Amino acid sequence: MGQGRDMGVLLHISDTHFGTEQAPVVEALVALAAQQRPDVVVLSGDITQRARPAQFRAARACVARLGAPVLAIPGNHDIALFDLWARLARPYARFSAVFGADLEPVYSTPDWLLVGVNTTRARRHKHGEVSAAQMERVARLLATASPRQLRVVVVHQPVAVPLDSEQPNLLRGHAQATRAWAAAGADLVLGGHIHLPFTLPLDGLARRLWAVQAGTAVSTRTRPGVPNSVNILRWGGAANAGSTTSHTPPSGHCLIERWDFCQQKQAFVHTGTTTVQPERA
Repeated sequence: MGQGRDMGVLLHISDTHFGTEQAPVVEALVALAAQQRPDVVVLSGDITQRARPAQFRAARACVARLGAPVLAIPGNHDIALFDLWARLARPYARFSAVFGADLEPVYSTPDWLLVGVNTTRARRHKHGEVSAAQMERVARLLATASPRQLRVVVVHQPVAVPLDSEQPNLLRGHAQATRAWAAAGADLVLGGHIHLPFTLPLDGLARRLWAVQAGTAVSTRTRPGVPNSVNILRWGGAANAGSTTSHTPPSGHCLIERWDFCQQKQAFVHTGTTTVQPERA
């Protein structure tokens, strides 16, 4: 079902791990994008399995079929692991050849302010971190947002997790970052890395912030009991008069939908929705 342009639609995919992709799931993702017609696609890292040129080419071919602008940030798998020279001397060269030299892109429209943050570090194998300078940059950008825009920060490693066993995977500096970004007006922080989809409220901050995680979109690297999944965000903005269908958010609300790949249907199906009302001054 196509959506009208009186609201924003964002497709959030992560951890595609090209090199381990499943062709039927890739085709289902392309079909979902054609059906939902997103304004923008957010790709929150681990685009490839081993940062090989052929894997980046496969990712580029897939992204080109999604029919929307793409905001992409690198994940730890997008830095060469076994090519030590490339990892140390030119860690992002292969990513940049496909997705551009800006590792922290910004996407701004009347509906969206999306701010990418490169949380990878070439010296680390998988753990991510965010620096004080990065926190301040994001806060400055968030402060420029209009009331109509949904203010979204995109990282790779999660800023919150639902299970104690996942604590080691948290982004280093997440507590300071979420405090600063909430105070600056952020609504959501999108991430990936752990292949576990969920939406969690972060309280005890200057304003409520939501951590929105995507699973692995198309790869074989799923967790037990968790299928390939993506998120679709629908933002009502300031202009919508109210809800007219189950897929139309009321004014000032964001619907965060989880879509899982169904083997039987060979398609992504809607499996749950969290409704968020961002705080506005």
